Amino acid sequence: MSGAFAAGLVAGYGVAIPVGAIGALLVGLTARTSLKVGAAAALGVATADGLYALAAVLGGAALGRLIEPIETEMRWASAIILIGLAVRTAVAAFRQKSTVDKNPTTPVRAYFTLLGLTVLNPATIVYFGAIVIGGTAGTASGLGTGMVFVVAAFLASASWQLLLAGGGSVVGHFLSGPRGQLVTALVSSVVIAVLAVTLVT
Repeated sequence: MSGAFAAGLVAGYGVAIPVGAIGALLVGLTARTSLKVGAAAALGVATADGLYALAAVLGGAALGRLIEPIETEMRWASAIILIGLAVRTAVAAFRQKSTVDKNPTTPVRAYFTLLGLTVLNPATIVYFGAIVIGGTAGTASGLGTGMVFVVAAFLASASWQLLLAGGGSVVGHFLSGPRGQLVTALVSSVVIAVLAVTLVT
């Protein structure tokens, strides 16, 4: 069991630590809103990682084969949604600088938005599937051990995403004026748009 837990932690951090579009979105969202909203969004990302870890433990290679034919479509869908969010953030920042002070999103909305975006990332299921197939998840001895792996992967992802949200909160604290928040929103929009483009190039 301890081996599966350690493997789950390694797998969870392995998929969470590389900061891509989701990480940039999480930091920017927290900086513009609040730590409460950012923490909810972080748990949405971690939930998706946990669900993919569970799917990989239960289905392994079969799920990888199911996703492979539509991987390109999933990447395009994710990129389109991210670009839409980037545009919306930039437009709102220009339209009314004070918008960011009014917490334009709720924790529940942030949770489900980031959950949905992370689920659209086909690389996550391929990643967890490869780990399980390779035997490093320690799941061969039964479902119970596999569940330990899933819980550990979720905890690792959650701890990293919450750290990113905390960083976004610090940035938001230092850039709390209208001009600082406008700059934060625009920088976040550009970063998210660039990372979205890299998903499909």
